Amino acid sequence: MKIPSLILITDSSRYSDELLFSALKKADGVDAVLLREKELTSAKLLALAARLREFTTASGAALYIHTQVDIAAAVDADGVHVASGDITNIPAIRRWLNDPAKTISASCHNLKEIRLAEKNGADFLFLSPVFPTESHPGSPHLGIDAFNELASKTSLPVIALGGIDSRNCGGLRGNRMAVIGALLGADDPGLTASKLYAAVSDS
Repeated sequence: MKIPSLILITDSSRYSDELLFSALKKADGVDAVLLREKELTSAKLLALAARLREFTTASGAALYIHTQVDIAAAVDADGVHVASGDITNIPAIRRWLNDPAKTISASCHNLKEIRLAEKNGADFLFLSPVFPTESHPGSPHLGIDAFNELASKTSLPVIALGGIDSRNCGGLRGNRMAVIGALLGADDPGLTASKLYAAVSDS
C-alpha cells in the first residue's frame, strides 16, 4: 500500500474547477488528490470525481473521495477519507468496498481520535490543523511541536494538514503534507509545489 506524500484537497467553494485542473497540471510532486466537497449536488460531485479520476489515472496520482463511498466506488477511486466524527464507520466502509487495495484514511485532531482511528483500522491519518487555516478561521491549531508529539504516538502514517504553505513548510520537513490554498491560491503553483515537495522529501 503506497501512502501519498503531497496531497491536494479540493475546495470548489473558493476555487473553481478550472483553477483546480490548471494547478494540477503545473504541480509536479502532487501524488494524490482528495475530493472534499460538502456543497455540491450528487450529480456535480460525480462529474467532478469522474474528471479527476481521468486526470489522476493519466498522471499516476491517487484519488481519494471524502465521505461519499458510493461516488468512490462509481469512479473506482483509490480510497475513501472520513471525518473524525465518522471514524467508527471505517469497518462498515471497508466491508462495503470489499477491496483490500482501497485505503481508508481519517481526520484526527487529538490523541483520542488517533487511538479511535487505530482501533477501527484506518490505513493512514490526516492530523490537523497544524497552522491557522482559511477554511476554519479562528479555530485553535496544534503548532509544529504538538503536531510532532502527536504524530510520534502512532505507528500509522500521518499527513500534516492545515495552513501549510511554501513559507512555513520547512518546519514540517520530512513529513507528508496536504494543502488546499497553498497550491490553488498560488500565483505560481509549479514553484509552490516544488518547494512543498522538497520539504516533504527532505528526511
